[in-house]
Amino acid sequence: MRKLTFGMNLSLDGYIAAPGDNLGWSVPSDELFQYWSDRVASTGLALYGRKLWETMSSHWPTADQQPGATPAEIEYARRWRDMPKVVFSSTTGTVDWNTRLVTGDAVTEITRLRAEDGGPMDIAGATLAAAAMRAGVIDEYVLATAPVLLGGGTPFFTALDNWVNLTLAETRTFPDGVVLTRYETRR
Repeated sequence: MRKLTFGMNLSLDGYIAAPGDNLGWSVPSDELFQYWSDRVASTGLALYGRKLWETMSSHWPTADQQPGATPAEIEYARRWRDMPKVVFSSTTGTVDWNTRLVTGDAVTEITRLRAEDGGPMDIAGATLAAAAMRAGVIDEYVLATAPVLLGGGTPFFTALDNWVNLTLAETRTFPDGVVLTRYETRR
């Protein structure tokens, strides 16, 4: 069985994007960027919702060819293109860059993929992760919490019908006051 992880940068008050989908507050330090890049390198399969897929696929496929691209950005772009991905969307027509499109029920497909043998899976995108959270299929949460209060926006967590008990697995600090916490779901 594969392990499914939901991890993102978030504000201290729990948002992954400010109102208007503004991400300007979440520019990672070089060290945090490398942490996320290393996660991409070790991910067996990444699961994306449509909105985050559109953001990522509009930048990373050619980021290594942009003037001034840093070695870390070049490495991340290569890793991102090579990483197997699944996009869940009923409105997206085509996908590229080692990606498969799923238009059916996301939770059913995530449950099927999770039951397979293979490397760990990461889930990305607030709406998709919320559905997986409510279904109880997320095994681990990785929160890179920035010391900023946004007051609103897109929340990391969704409303749940039942408690989810977690065990702290790791705490790590990064420059700029970012604290990474990793929690495993207790089953």
